[in-house]
Amino acid sequence: MTLFLIGYMGCGKSKLGRKLAPELGYKLLDSDKVIEQAAGMTVAEIFAEKGEPWFRRRERMVLEWLSESSDNLVVSTGGGMACKGDNIEVMKSIGPTVYLKRSPANIVGRISEHGRWKRPAIRGMNDEQLLEYITHNLPDREPYYSQASLVLECDGLSDEQIIEQIKQHITEYDKSNK
Repeated sequence: MTLFLIGYMGCGKSKLGRKLAPELGYKLLDSDKVIEQAAGMTVAEIFAEKGEPWFRRRERMVLEWLSESSDNLVVSTGGGMACKGDNIEVMKSIGPTVYLKRSPANIVGRISEHGRWKRPAIRGMNDEQLLEYITHNLPDREPYYSQASLVLECDGLSDEQIIEQIKQHITEYDKSNK
């Protein structure tokens, strides 16, 4: 089974993926890291040198590869992956999708200075600027994220509570798709 963790930047997809995968006995795949390794550059460098369309085509290639994979995987997706073309539909056809939903204020508190530096769109922003950016940008993505098989309100939950709810969802998903 392939499980997709989707959501806005800073919502915890990578961090929770690193914790969840071993608990499930699954492998972890971070879609951005796969693309970075293949390209030999960071996502920020890819956007600057090759452009967003090139990056989005690589995301789609990762999805196409995953649709043929029989490995048990937890996939931490890039924040925009679910919002391009029919990617969310493709993900849902492959396996369960979990939207790690957080409020803009919660996300701001989770993105460190290093996290801001590595993301060109928010590089150099202070908390107030970042909150305004997320508050303006997140509603455009919400319709895509909300199509996930599980929308998980994460504000106020510990990583362990989030992981338990995801594990319960996987069990229910597995039963309903047999």
